[in-house]
Amino acid sequence: MKRGITIATLFVLLAGATLTGCREPAERTSEQPVPEKDATTGSAPAATPPVITEKGLKQSPLLDGKGLPDIAERLPKEPKLTNEMPPELLTYQIGSYGGTLRTARTDVNTDNTVFIIENEPLVNTPGLLGSEVTGNVLKSYQVSDDQKQFTFRMREGLKWSDGQPVTTEDVKFAVEDVLLSEELTPGGLPPWLKSAADSAGAPMAFEVIDDYTFKISFDKPYGGFLMQLAVQGWRGYNDLLKPKHYLKQFHAKYTPPEKLEPLIKEAGFPSGDWAKLFNLKDIINTEITHPQAVGFPVLSPYMQVKAGDTIEFERNPYYFKVDAAGQQLPYIDKLRSSLVQNVEMVILKIMSGEIDHSYEYVTIPKLPLLKEQEKKGGYTLYLTKLHRTANDIHLNLTYKDPAWRKVVQDVRFRKALNLALNKKEIVDSVFFGMAKPSPIQDTTFDLKEANRILDDMGMTKGADGFRVGPDGKKFAIPFEISSSNQDFIKLGQVVTEQWRLLGLDVTMKQIDSALWDTRNKANELMATVMFTPGPVQWSRQEWGQNIWAPLWDRWWNTGGKEGEEPPPEAKAYLQSIFELREVSLQQAEKKRDEIRANLGWNLWYFVHAEDVVLPVAVNSRIGNFSDKGWGIAYNFAGEQWFFKK
Repeated sequence: MKRGITIATLFVLLAGATLTGCREPAERTSEQPVPEKDATTGSAPAATPPVITEKGLKQSPLLDGKGLPDIAERLPKEPKLTNEMPPELLTYQIGSYGGTLRTARTDVNTDNTVFIIENEPLVNTPGLLGSEVTGNVLKSYQVSDDQKQFTFRMREGLKWSDGQPVTTEDVKFAVEDVLLSEELTPGGLPPWLKSAADSAGAPMAFEVIDDYTFKISFDKPYGGFLMQLAVQGWRGYNDLLKPKHYLKQFHAKYTPPEKLEPLIKEAGFPSGDWAKLFNLKDIINTEITHPQAVGFPVLSPYMQVKAGDTIEFERNPYYFKVDAAGQQLPYIDKLRSSLVQNVEMVILKIMSGEIDHSYEYVTIPKLPLLKEQEKKGGYTLYLTKLHRTANDIHLNLTYKDPAWRKVVQDVRFRKALNLALNKKEIVDSVFFGMAKPSPIQDTTFDLKEANRILDDMGMTKGADGFRVGPDGKKFAIPFEISSSNQDFIKLGQVVTEQWRLLGLDVTMKQIDSALWDTRNKANELMATVMFTPGPVQWSRQEWGQNIWAPLWDRWWNTGGKEGEEPPPEAKAYLQSIFELREVSLQQAEKKRDEIRANLGWNLWYFVHAEDVVLPVAVNSRIGNFSDKGWGIAYNFAGEQWFFKK
């Protein structure tokens, strides 16, 4: 945005694009065990779902004449009626078939819009709010009173995109032949499949009851298990459900080694390394836009039919969801993702009407320009809410330098830095007023008090005007920030200027996102900027601990085998985060408030803004999109979008 455009001017330019809040989930008052949830009841339990007869089922004309079985044979006996968005967030419209949704990406293999549309969890939390859990791929579930046993019922008649039936054989294959295979999962079960998601906890117990029912049990309460399945890490169905009929041809238990060897050689792997071949052929949800996904059986609304710079998807003829009129979803027939050079090219394509949906590349500074071209480009700018904090400030409390640690682990230092953050300036300059200072931490701006605290800590200033650390050297805060997000860079520039007023040697360097990830995992970042979901989307249970304390986080997640043991106050904080996984849904909402309060007292990292706007550019002809709630939640309901006639 050009200098000179004021906040008031920005809102004038955005007249007509509304900014609405997403209300907090209602607190549950019952402490009773979660009852069985059936996907057909939707998110409004009092409503009676319409009865859909086989005669009333409808399909897209795109599928006519393709020699497919009748639609009643392709759908499960009890298909899922759409309820991805709570009624207070979206007034659902019955859509019509047809069209191609065009998206753009700057990464060769990754299109986040398509990834989220395609991601189907086993169970669902409508609107991603975490206030309830309903069936999705699975029809229903039951939870024992003690939160230890989870019984799941599958949809009888559910089929993979190639028409093969889905049964507990597919779940058994995923668990026993993949997750419990030493060759395919050498580290054993991931922590989330152990009691209370504890790496040191006992592994889950798995039991097949019949062709469509299975049970997962733990030796300790694990009330957060449903959220692990619904939203944690954007987990899809593929961890616990895999197409056995397809993948067994690449598994040594089912296919003789001599038959696998030519395939292993063709793939370029060492002789006998069938595990690498299997992992190549087993497409997980994050690989759905990769070239090898073509032809892989899926349960998602679309299946990839063409790879390359332009990735193409067509509707899955066996997709398990229908609308209230009996129309099989999705409404839109095809997806097309085009590779472009950079973010600026994406913006140009949006303005010229060549892209139908984009949220990842539409940033607040681009809004005035995009608003000017809105009518000409045939799109609508929706101002939804961001499902996470946009860009938090992290100091690595476990960085290896002793002098650095002594300073940053002192809560007085962190309090001084927080007082030196002019959060109103951050909201205005980084988010153009489209956010608010976060109430999690003190929003007082007081440079005088901040300087006094640093003086009391003995961080005196040298002849050059910079404060010195306990080693007598100039104390530096070197920010290394991923160049993947311009908001990160803008915030880094603002914070650098604000903290330098304390006499601290604060610098900022942009680095490639892949390098950022490598350095973070290696505990080599001292200071950085990155978003965290926890303060906003608490059900994700991610509060940035892998950024502001990588070694403490590693110690916690490995049961003390790796990393470094945290001090008592940090251990208590990690314990609080961990307990989110143990308790029931209604208890977790209260625990979230305790964690936020702890973050306010101890300032483990700096959360400066909340209620950040997420702009989304959407073709004006697309229905079933709204400016209420989290923008990303609408992507999860992408099968409900349709082109208005």
